[in-house]
Amino acid sequence: MNMELMDALRQIAEERGVPMEMLRDALEAALVSAYRKNFGGAQVIRIDLDSGDNIRVIAEKNIVEVVEDPYAEVSLADAREADPAAEVGSIVEYEVTPREFGRIAAQTAKQVIMQRVREAERDVIYEEYNRRIGEIVTGVVQRMENRHILINLGKTDAVIPPSEQAPQDRYRHNERIKVYVMESAKTPKGPQVKVSRTHPGLVKRLFEIEVPEIHDGIVEVKSVAREAGSRSKIAVVSRDVSVDAVGSCVGAKGSRVQMVVDELKGEKIDIIPWDPDISRFISASLSPAKVTNVKLNADEESAIVVVPDDQLSLAIGKSGQNVRLAVKLTGWKIDIKSVTDYKAIEAVEAQRQKEEMERLMDSITAEMHKEAEVAPETVAAAAPASELNPEELDAALSTAALLDNEDVEQDNLITLADINSIITFDDLAVDTDNLGLNVTDDEDDDGKGKRKKKKSGKSEEEKMLGKPKAKKKSRKAMVEEDEEDLYL
Repeated sequence: MNMELMDALRQIAEERGVPMEMLRDALEAALVSAYRKNFGGAQVIRIDLDSGDNIRVIAEKNIVEVVEDPYAEVSLADAREADPAAEVGSIVEYEVTPREFGRIAAQTAKQVIMQRVREAERDVIYEEYNRRIGEIVTGVVQRMENRHILINLGKTDAVIPPSEQAPQDRYRHNERIKVYVMESAKTPKGPQVKVSRTHPGLVKRLFEIEVPEIHDGIVEVKSVAREAGSRSKIAVVSRDVSVDAVGSCVGAKGSRVQMVVDELKGEKIDIIPWDPDISRFISASLSPAKVTNVKLNADEESAIVVVPDDQLSLAIGKSGQNVRLAVKLTGWKIDIKSVTDYKAIEAVEAQRQKEEMERLMDSITAEMHKEAEVAPETVAAAAPASELNPEELDAALSTAALLDNEDVEQDNLITLADINSIITFDDLAVDTDNLGLNVTDDEDDDGKGKRKKKKSGKSEEEKMLGKPKAKKKSRKAMVEEDEEDLYL
Protein backbone atom coordinates (compact mmCIF):
# COMPACT_ATOMS: atom_id res chain seq x y z
CA MET A 1 0.00 0.00 0.00
CA ASN A 2 1.21 3.57 -0.71
CA MET A 3 3.07 4.77 2.38
CA GLU A 4 1.87 8.34 2.09
CA LEU A 5 -1.75 7.15 1.90
CA MET A 6 -1.16 4.90 4.88
CA ASP A 7 0.26 7.81 6.90
CA ALA A 8 -2.69 10.01 5.96
CA LEU A 9 -5.21 7.38 7.04
CA ARG A 10 -3.33 6.82 10.28
CA GLN A 11 -3.40 10.55 11.05
CA ILE A 12 -7.13 10.80 10.37
CA ALA A 13 -7.78 7.81 12.64
CA GLU A 14 -5.89 9.43 15.49
CA GLU A 15 -7.51 12.85 15.10
CA ARG A 16 -11.07 11.63 14.74
CA GLY A 17 -10.79 8.72 17.11
CA VAL A 18 -11.95 6.12 14.58
CA PRO A 19 -10.46 2.64 14.02
CA MET A 20 -7.82 2.25 11.32
CA GLU A 21 -9.53 -0.86 9.93
CA MET A 22 -12.69 1.12 9.39
CA LEU A 23 -10.81 3.70 7.29
CA ARG A 24 -9.15 0.96 5.27
CA ASP A 25 -12.51 -0.63 4.47
CA ALA A 26 -13.90 2.79 3.57
CA LEU A 27 -11.02 3.43 1.14
CA GLU A 28 -11.48 0.07 -0.59
CA ALA A 29 -15.22 0.71 -0.97
CA ALA A 30 -14.50 4.17 -2.41
CA LEU A 31 -12.04 2.82 -5.00
CA VAL A 32 -14.45 0.09 -6.10
CA SER A 33 -17.18 2.69 -6.52
CA ALA A 34 -14.86 4.94 -8.56
CA TYR A 35 -13.80 2.10 -10.89
CA ARG A 36 -17.36 0.96 -11.59
CA LYS A 37 -18.46 4.51 -12.23
CA ASN A 38 -15.71 5.24 -14.76
CA PHE A 39 -14.77 1.85 -16.24
CA GLY A 40 -17.90 -0.28 -16.12
CA GLY A 41 -19.83 -1.82 -13.29
CA ALA A 42 -20.53 -5.37 -14.52
CA GLN A 43 -17.25 -6.87 -13.39
CA VAL A 44 -16.55 -8.45 -10.04
CA ILE A 45 -13.52 -6.54 -8.76
CA ARG A 46 -11.56 -5.98 -5.57
CA ILE A 47 -8.91 -3.47 -4.55
CA ASP A 48 -5.45 -4.63 -3.54
CA LEU A 49 -3.82 -2.08 -1.23
CA ASP A 50 -0.92 -4.29 -0.09
CA SER A 51 1.02 -4.54 -3.36
CA GLY A 52 3.81 -2.05 -2.80
CA ASP A 53 3.34 1.60 -3.58
CA ASN A 54 0.67 1.11 -6.22
CA ILE A 55 -3.04 0.50 -5.91
CA ARG A 56 -4.16 -2.46 -7.99
CA VAL A 57 -7.62 -3.32 -9.27
CA ILE A 58 -8.21 -7.07 -9.53
CA ALA A 59 -11.06 -8.55 -11.62
CA GLU A 60 -12.38 -12.02 -10.76
CA LYS A 61 -13.87 -14.24 -13.49
CA ASN A 62 -15.37 -17.71 -13.50
CA ILE A 63 -13.82 -20.32 -15.82
CA VAL A 64 -16.44 -21.88 -18.11
CA GLU A 65 -16.43 -23.92 -21.34
CA VAL A 66 -18.72 -21.51 -23.23
CA VAL A 67 -18.42 -17.80 -22.43
CA GLU A 68 -21.78 -15.98 -22.26
CA ASP A 69 -20.79 -12.90 -20.19
CA PRO A 70 -17.28 -11.66 -21.02
CA TYR A 71 -17.25 -9.35 -17.95
CA ALA A 72 -17.78 -12.20 -15.50
CA GLU A 73 -16.65 -15.33 -17.40
CA VAL A 74 -13.57 -16.54 -19.22
CA SER A 75 -12.84 -19.62 -21.33
CA LEU A 76 -10.53 -22.37 -20.10
CA ALA A 77 -7.92 -21.62 -22.78
CA ASP A 78 -7.73 -17.91 -21.88
CA ALA A 79 -7.64 -18.73 -18.21
CA ARG A 80 -4.68 -21.06 -18.61
CA GLU A 81 -2.68 -18.26 -20.19
CA ALA A 82 -2.83 -16.47 -16.87
CA ASP A 83 -2.79 -19.59 -14.69
CA PRO A 84 -1.66 -22.92 -16.17
CA ALA A 85 -3.35 -24.83 -13.33
CA ALA A 86 -6.79 -23.31 -13.99
CA GLU A 87 -9.73 -25.69 -14.33
CA VAL A 88 -13.37 -25.29 -15.34
CA GLY A 89 -15.47 -24.07 -12.37
CA SER A 90 -12.63 -22.25 -10.61
CA ILE A 91 -11.94 -18.49 -10.49
CA VAL A 92 -9.12 -16.69 -12.17
CA GLU A 93 -7.92 -13.15 -11.33
CA TYR A 94 -6.84 -10.44 -13.78
CA GLU A 95 -5.34 -7.06 -13.05
CA VAL A 96 -7.47 -4.38 -14.70
CA THR A 97 -5.94 -1.23 -13.19
CA PRO A 98 -6.46 1.76 -15.56
CA ARG A 99 -3.60 4.12 -16.29
CA GLU A 100 -5.25 7.21 -14.81
CA PHE A 101 -6.94 5.37 -11.99
CA GLY A 102 -4.84 7.10 -9.30
CA ARG A 103 -6.16 10.60 -10.02
CA ILE A 104 -9.76 9.46 -10.41
CA ALA A 105 -9.52 7.28 -7.33
CA ALA A 106 -8.16 10.13 -5.24
CA GLN A 107 -11.04 12.46 -6.10
CA THR A 108 -13.69 9.83 -5.41
CA ALA A 109 -12.02 8.39 -2.35
CA LYS A 110 -11.81 11.78 -0.63
CA GLN A 111 -15.58 12.21 -0.50
CA VAL A 112 -16.29 8.62 0.48
CA ILE A 113 -13.64 8.58 3.19
CA MET A 114 -14.88 11.82 4.75
CA GLN A 115 -18.45 10.53 4.74
CA ARG A 116 -17.38 7.29 6.37
CA VAL A 117 -15.31 9.16 8.91
CA ARG A 118 -18.29 11.26 9.93
CA GLU A 119 -20.45 8.16 10.30
CA ALA A 120 -17.76 6.43 12.32
CA GLU A 121 -17.41 9.45 14.59
CA ARG A 122 -21.14 9.44 15.26
CA ASP A 123 -21.09 5.75 16.08
CA VAL A 124 -18.11 6.18 18.40
CA ILE A 125 -19.73 9.09 20.24
CA TYR A 126 -23.03 7.27 20.53
CA GLU A 127 -21.38 4.16 21.97
CA GLU A 128 -19.24 6.20 24.37
CA TYR A 129 -22.13 8.13 25.92
CA ASN A 130 -24.43 5.13 25.80
CA ARG A 131 -21.95 3.42 28.13
CA ARG A 132 -21.88 6.48 30.38
CA ILE A 133 -25.60 6.66 31.03
CA GLY A 134 -26.04 7.20 34.77
CA GLU A 135 -22.72 8.99 35.17
CA ILE A 136 -21.70 12.62 35.60
CA VAL A 137 -19.94 14.55 32.84
CA THR A 138 -18.63 18.10 32.84
CA GLY A 139 -19.62 20.46 30.06
CA VAL A 140 -19.57 24.11 29.07
CA VAL A 141 -22.75 26.11 28.61
CA GLN A 142 -23.01 27.21 24.97
CA ARG A 143 -26.41 28.80 24.40
CA MET A 144 -30.15 28.53 24.94
CA GLU A 145 -32.56 27.52 22.18
CA ASN A 146 -36.30 27.38 22.87
CA ARG A 147 -35.66 26.98 26.60
CA HIS A 148 -33.27 24.08 25.87
CA ILE A 149 -29.74 24.54 27.21
CA LEU A 150 -26.96 23.33 24.89
CA ILE A 151 -23.87 21.98 26.67
CA ASN A 152 -20.58 21.34 24.87
CA LEU A 153 -19.12 18.03 26.08
CA GLY A 154 -16.06 18.19 23.83
CA LYS A 155 -16.79 15.60 21.16
CA THR A 156 -20.46 16.43 20.91
CA ASP A 157 -23.15 18.69 22.30
CA ALA A 158 -25.69 17.69 24.93
CA VAL A 159 -29.07 19.23 25.63
CA ILE A 160 -30.84 19.95 28.94
CA PRO A 161 -34.63 19.93 28.36
CA PRO A 162 -36.77 22.38 30.38
CA SER A 163 -38.14 19.53 32.51
CA GLU A 164 -34.58 18.63 33.62
CA GLN A 165 -33.51 22.15 34.58
CA ALA A 166 -33.33 22.95 38.30
CA PRO A 167 -35.25 26.09 39.38
CA GLN A 168 -32.26 27.55 41.21
CA ASP A 169 -29.82 27.16 38.27
CA ARG A 170 -28.77 30.20 36.28
CA TYR A 171 -26.96 29.17 33.10
CA ARG A 172 -24.27 31.62 32.01
CA HIS A 173 -22.32 31.45 28.76
CA ASN A 174 -19.02 29.48 29.03
CA GLU A 175 -19.88 28.34 32.58
CA ARG A 176 -18.66 24.85 33.45
CA ILE A 177 -21.29 22.66 35.09
CA LYS A 178 -21.72 19.00 35.99
CA VAL A 179 -24.67 17.17 34.43
CA TYR A 180 -26.14 13.68 34.73
CA VAL A 181 -26.26 11.61 31.51
CA MET A 182 -29.77 10.25 30.98
CA GLU A 183 -29.97 9.12 27.36
CA SER A 184 -27.95 8.73 24.17
CA ALA A 185 -29.86 8.41 20.91
CA LYS A 186 -29.03 8.22 17.19
CA THR A 187 -30.55 10.89 14.95
CA PRO A 188 -30.03 11.86 11.27
CA LYS A 189 -27.92 14.77 12.49
CA GLY A 190 -25.79 12.55 14.69
CA PRO A 191 -25.98 11.26 18.27
CA GLN A 192 -28.08 13.31 20.67
CA VAL A 193 -27.14 13.19 24.35
CA LYS A 194 -29.77 14.13 26.89
CA VAL A 195 -28.54 15.31 30.31
CA SER A 196 -30.21 16.43 33.54
CA ARG A 197 -29.68 18.72 36.51
CA THR A 198 -32.70 17.47 38.50
CA HIS A 199 -32.17 13.68 38.52
CA PRO A 200 -31.64 12.09 41.99
CA GLY A 201 -28.67 10.24 40.54
CA LEU A 202 -26.84 13.58 40.26
CA VAL A 203 -26.76 13.83 44.07
CA LYS A 204 -25.49 10.27 44.40
CA ARG A 205 -22.71 10.77 41.84
CA LEU A 206 -21.64 14.08 43.40
CA PHE A 207 -21.22 12.34 46.76
CA GLU A 208 -19.16 9.62 45.05
CA ILE A 209 -16.84 12.33 43.75
CA GLU A 210 -16.53 14.18 47.06
CA VAL A 211 -16.51 11.18 49.48
CA PRO A 212 -13.64 8.68 48.95
CA GLU A 213 -15.34 6.09 51.19
CA ILE A 214 -18.28 5.92 48.77
CA HIS A 215 -15.98 5.69 45.75
CA ASP A 216 -14.03 2.84 47.40
CA GLY A 217 -17.21 0.97 48.39
CA ILE A 218 -16.77 1.27 52.16
CA VAL A 219 -19.90 3.42 52.41
CA GLU A 220 -22.89 2.61 50.22
CA VAL A 221 -25.65 4.95 49.12
CA LYS A 222 -28.87 2.94 49.54
CA SER A 223 -31.44 5.41 48.21
CA VAL A 224 -31.89 9.04 47.25
CA ALA A 225 -35.03 11.19 47.32
CA ARG A 226 -34.94 14.62 45.79
CA GLU A 227 -37.08 17.65 45.07
CA ALA A 228 -34.70 19.61 42.88
CA GLY A 229 -33.98 23.14 43.99
CA SER A 230 -35.40 22.66 47.49
CA ARG A 231 -34.35 19.58 49.48
CA SER A 232 -32.86 16.10 49.13
CA LYS A 233 -32.55 13.09 51.43
CA ILE A 234 -29.86 10.44 51.03
CA ALA A 235 -29.68 7.14 52.97
CA VAL A 236 -26.21 5.70 53.54
CA VAL A 237 -24.82 2.65 55.32
CA SER A 238 -21.27 1.60 56.20
CA ARG A 239 -19.86 -1.84 55.40
CA ASP A 240 -17.10 -1.30 57.98
CA VAL A 241 -18.14 -1.02 61.62
CA SER A 242 -15.24 1.33 62.28
CA VAL A 243 -16.46 3.85 59.67
CA ASP A 244 -19.33 6.22 60.36
CA ALA A 245 -21.37 6.51 57.18
CA VAL A 246 -23.05 9.81 58.03
CA GLY A 247 -19.84 11.36 59.34
CA SER A 248 -17.96 10.35 56.19
CA CYS A 249 -20.51 12.10 53.99
CA VAL A 250 -20.60 15.23 56.15
CA GLY A 251 -16.83 15.57 56.39
CA ALA A 252 -14.75 17.73 58.68
CA LYS A 253 -16.85 20.76 59.62
CA GLY A 254 -19.29 19.81 56.87
CA SER A 255 -16.76 20.39 54.11
CA ARG A 256 -17.78 17.43 51.93
CA VAL A 257 -21.50 17.97 52.00
CA GLN A 258 -20.94 21.68 51.50
CA MET A 259 -19.19 20.99 48.18
CA VAL A 260 -22.27 19.11 46.99
CA VAL A 261 -24.57 21.87 48.22
CA ASP A 262 -22.53 24.47 46.33
CA GLU A 263 -22.70 22.45 43.11
CA LEU A 264 -26.49 22.21 43.52
CA LYS A 265 -26.76 25.99 44.08
CA GLY A 266 -27.71 25.86 47.77
CA GLU A 267 -30.07 22.87 47.79
CA LYS A 268 -30.48 21.45 51.33
CA ILE A 269 -29.40 17.85 51.90
CA ASP A 270 -30.35 15.50 54.77
CA ILE A 271 -28.05 12.50 55.30
CA ILE A 272 -29.98 9.60 56.87
CA PRO A 273 -28.45 6.40 58.33
CA TRP A 274 -29.99 3.41 56.57
CA ASP A 275 -31.32 0.62 58.81
CA PRO A 276 -32.52 -2.90 57.88
CA ASP A 277 -35.30 -2.48 60.46
CA ILE A 278 -37.92 -0.60 58.46
CA SER A 279 -39.44 0.92 61.60
CA ARG A 280 -36.19 2.59 62.60
CA PHE A 281 -35.47 3.56 58.99
CA ILE A 282 -38.86 5.28 58.67
CA SER A 283 -38.29 7.09 61.96
CA ALA A 284 -34.90 8.34 60.77
CA SER A 285 -36.25 9.35 57.36
CA LEU A 286 -38.63 11.85 59.01
CA SER A 287 -35.72 13.71 60.58
CA PRO A 288 -35.55 16.29 62.09
CA ALA A 289 -38.93 15.35 63.61
CA LYS A 290 -38.98 12.96 66.61
CA VAL A 291 -41.11 9.83 66.25
CA THR A 292 -42.98 8.21 69.16
CA ASN A 293 -44.26 5.02 67.54
CA VAL A 294 -44.41 3.32 64.12
CA LYS A 295 -47.19 0.84 63.29
CA LEU A 296 -46.45 -1.22 60.17
CA ASN A 297 -48.71 -2.97 57.67
CA ALA A 298 -46.35 -5.27 55.79
CA ASP A 299 -48.99 -6.51 53.33
CA GLU A 300 -49.66 -3.03 51.95
CA GLU A 301 -46.17 -1.66 52.75
CA SER A 302 -47.69 1.21 54.68
CA ALA A 303 -46.99 2.66 58.10
CA ILE A 304 -48.76 4.87 60.63
CA VAL A 305 -46.21 7.12 62.33
CA VAL A 306 -47.14 8.69 65.69
CA VAL A 307 -45.35 11.90 66.65
CA PRO A 308 -45.81 14.30 69.58
CA ASP A 309 -48.39 17.00 69.04
CA ASP A 310 -45.75 19.73 68.84
CA GLN A 311 -43.76 17.74 66.22
CA LEU A 312 -46.62 17.14 63.79
CA SER A 313 -45.99 20.13 61.51
CA LEU A 314 -42.24 19.46 61.54
CA ALA A 315 -42.76 15.82 60.53
CA ILE A 316 -45.07 16.76 57.67
CA GLY A 317 -42.85 19.61 56.49
CA LYS A 318 -43.66 22.63 54.39
CA SER A 319 -46.45 21.67 51.98
CA GLY A 320 -45.87 18.04 53.00
CA GLN A 321 -42.33 18.03 51.61
CA ASN A 322 -40.67 16.14 54.49
CA VAL A 323 -43.10 13.24 54.42
CA ARG A 324 -43.03 13.09 50.60
CA LEU A 325 -39.25 12.72 50.62
CA ALA A 326 -39.50 10.09 53.37
CA VAL A 327 -41.94 8.10 51.23
CA LYS A 328 -39.59 8.24 48.23
CA LEU A 329 -36.59 7.35 50.37
CA THR A 330 -38.14 4.31 52.11
CA GLY A 331 -40.56 3.14 49.44
CA TRP A 332 -43.37 2.80 52.04
CA LYS A 333 -46.61 4.73 52.36
CA ILE A 334 -46.47 6.88 55.49
CA ASP A 335 -49.44 8.35 57.39
CA ILE A 336 -48.46 10.75 60.18
CA LYS A 337 -50.67 11.14 63.27
CA SER A 338 -50.25 13.14 66.45
CA VAL A 339 -50.46 11.36 69.80
CA THR A 340 -53.86 12.90 70.55
CA ASP A 341 -55.33 11.95 67.19
CA TYR A 342 -53.93 8.42 67.41
CA LYS A 343 -55.49 7.86 70.84
CA ALA A 344 -58.85 9.02 69.49
CA ILE A 345 -58.51 6.65 66.56
CA GLU A 346 -57.63 3.77 68.91
CA ALA A 347 -60.69 4.54 71.05
CA VAL A 348 -62.96 4.51 68.02
CA GLU A 349 -61.39 1.28 66.82
CA ALA A 350 -61.82 -0.35 70.23
CA GLN A 351 -65.49 0.68 70.33
CA ARG A 352 -66.00 -0.69 66.84
CA GLN A 353 -64.43 -4.02 67.79
CA LYS A 354 -66.57 -4.18 70.92
CA GLU A 355 -69.73 -3.60 68.90
CA GLU A 356 -68.72 -6.23 66.40
CA MET A 357 -68.11 -8.70 69.22
CA GLU A 358 -71.50 -7.96 70.75
CA ARG A 359 -73.23 -8.45 67.41
CA LEU A 360 -71.38 -11.71 66.98
CA MET A 361 -72.42 -12.95 70.43
CA ASP A 362 -76.02 -11.95 69.81
CA SER A 363 -76.00 -13.85 66.55
CA ILE A 364 -74.57 -16.96 68.21
CA THR A 365 -77.11 -16.76 71.06
CA ALA A 366 -80.03 -16.36 68.67
CA GLU A 367 -78.85 -19.34 66.66
CA MET A 368 -78.60 -21.47 69.83
CA HIS A 369 -82.11 -20.49 70.90
CA LYS A 370 -83.44 -21.31 67.47
CA GLU A 371 -81.92 -24.79 67.61
CA ALA A 372 -83.22 -25.29 71.19
CA GLU A 373 -86.76 -24.41 70.12
CA VAL A 374 -86.73 -26.81 67.21
CA ALA A 375 -85.40 -29.82 69.15
CA PRO A 376 -88.26 -30.26 71.74
CA GLU A 377 -90.92 -29.77 69.08
CA THR A 378 -89.38 -32.58 67.10
CA VAL A 379 -89.41 -34.90 70.11
CA ALA A 380 -93.01 -33.99 71.01
CA ALA A 381 -94.19 -34.50 67.45
CA ALA A 382 -92.91 -38.04 67.50
CA ALA A 383 -95.18 -39.21 70.36
CA PRO A 384 -96.77 -37.78 73.53
CA ALA A 385 -94.81 -38.43 76.68
CA SER A 386 -97.74 -40.33 78.17
CA GLU A 387 -97.59 -42.90 75.38
CA LEU A 388 -93.85 -43.61 75.62
CA ASN A 389 -92.58 -46.92 76.94
CA PRO A 390 -89.82 -46.89 79.59
CA GLU A 391 -86.98 -47.17 77.03
CA GLU A 392 -88.35 -44.28 74.92
CA LEU A 393 -88.92 -42.21 78.04
CA ASP A 394 -85.28 -42.70 79.11
CA ALA A 395 -84.07 -41.59 75.68
CA ALA A 396 -86.27 -38.47 75.76
CA LEU A 397 -85.11 -37.56 79.24
CA SER A 398 -81.46 -38.04 78.21
CA THR A 399 -81.97 -35.68 75.27
CA ALA A 400 -83.60 -33.16 77.56
CA ALA A 401 -80.67 -33.38 79.96
CA LEU A 402 -78.21 -32.62 77.13
CA LEU A 403 -80.20 -29.63 76.06
CA ASP A 404 -80.35 -28.50 79.69
CA ASN A 405 -76.54 -28.30 79.68
CA GLU A 406 -76.83 -25.78 76.83
CA ASP A 407 -78.84 -23.37 78.99
CA VAL A 408 -82.21 -24.44 77.63
CA GLU A 409 -85.16 -23.83 79.91
CA GLN A 410 -86.60 -27.02 81.45
CA ASP A 411 -90.18 -25.95 80.83
CA ASN A 412 -89.55 -26.36 77.09
CA LEU A 413 -88.38 -29.96 77.52
CA ILE A 414 -91.13 -31.74 79.53
CA THR A 415 -94.16 -30.36 81.33
CA LEU A 416 -95.74 -31.28 84.63
CA ALA A 417 -98.83 -32.55 82.79
CA ASP A 418 -96.67 -35.12 80.97
CA ILE A 419 -95.26 -36.30 84.31
CA ASN A 420 -98.75 -36.60 85.85
CA SER A 421 -99.86 -38.65 82.84
CA ILE A 422 -97.06 -41.10 83.54
CA ILE A 423 -96.87 -41.27 87.34
CA THR A 424 -100.03 -40.93 89.47
CA PHE A 425 -100.24 -39.77 93.05
CA ASP A 426 -101.49 -43.24 94.07
CA ASP A 427 -98.35 -44.80 92.64
CA LEU A 428 -96.26 -42.37 94.65
CA ALA A 429 -98.18 -43.25 97.82
CA VAL A 430 -97.59 -46.95 97.29
CA ASP A 431 -93.88 -46.33 96.77
CA THR A 432 -93.58 -44.30 99.92
CA ASP A 433 -95.35 -47.02 101.96
CA ASN A 434 -92.93 -49.59 100.63
CA LEU A 435 -90.05 -47.38 101.69
CA GLY A 436 -91.39 -47.00 105.23
CA LEU A 437 -91.91 -43.22 104.94
CA ASN A 438 -94.50 -41.29 106.99
CA VAL A 439 -96.89 -39.47 104.68
CA THR A 440 -99.90 -37.50 105.82
CA ASP A 441 -103.27 -37.79 104.06
CA ASP A 442 -105.67 -34.96 103.64
CA GLU A 443 -108.64 -37.22 104.60
CA ASP A 444 -109.05 -40.43 106.62
CA ASP A 445 -110.84 -43.56 105.53
CA ASP A 446 -114.16 -42.56 107.12
CA GLY A 447 -114.14 -39.20 105.29
CA LYS A 448 -114.65 -37.10 108.43
CA GLY A 449 -111.81 -34.79 107.63
CA LYS A 450 -109.78 -35.73 110.68
CA ARG A 451 -106.20 -36.58 110.43
CA LYS A 452 -104.98 -39.89 111.71
CA LYS A 453 -101.44 -40.77 112.57
CA LYS A 454 -100.07 -43.93 111.18
CA LYS A 455 -97.88 -46.03 113.33
CA SER A 456 -94.30 -45.65 112.62
CA GLY A 457 -93.60 -49.28 113.28
CA LYS A 458 -90.61 -48.56 115.57
CA SER A 459 -89.61 -50.99 118.20
CA GLU A 460 -89.23 -50.23 121.88
CA GLU A 461 -85.48 -50.47 121.55
CA GLU A 462 -85.41 -47.71 118.94
CA LYS A 463 -87.53 -45.55 121.21
CA MET A 464 -85.16 -46.14 124.16
CA LEU A 465 -82.16 -45.12 122.06
CA GLY A 466 -83.90 -41.86 121.30
CA LYS A 467 -83.28 -41.81 117.58
CA PRO A 468 -84.98 -38.91 115.87
CA LYS A 469 -88.11 -39.67 114.07
CA ALA A 470 -88.18 -39.33 110.30
CA LYS A 471 -89.71 -36.05 109.24
CA LYS A 472 -93.06 -36.47 107.72
CA LYS A 473 -93.29 -35.37 104.10
CA SER A 474 -96.28 -34.04 102.37
CA ARG A 475 -97.47 -35.47 99.12
CA LYS A 476 -96.54 -32.22 97.36
CA ALA A 477 -92.97 -32.50 98.59
CA MET A 478 -92.80 -36.07 97.37
CA VAL A 479 -93.94 -35.04 93.92
CA GLU A 480 -91.36 -32.26 93.74
CA GLU A 481 -88.57 -34.70 94.69
CA ASP A 482 -89.71 -37.12 92.02
CA GLU A 483 -89.77 -34.31 89.46
CA GLU A 484 -86.15 -33.49 90.30
CA ASP A 485 -85.20 -37.17 89.97
CA LEU A 486 -86.88 -37.34 86.60
CA TYR A 487 -84.98 -34.31 85.30
CA LEU A 488 -81.76 -35.78 86.54
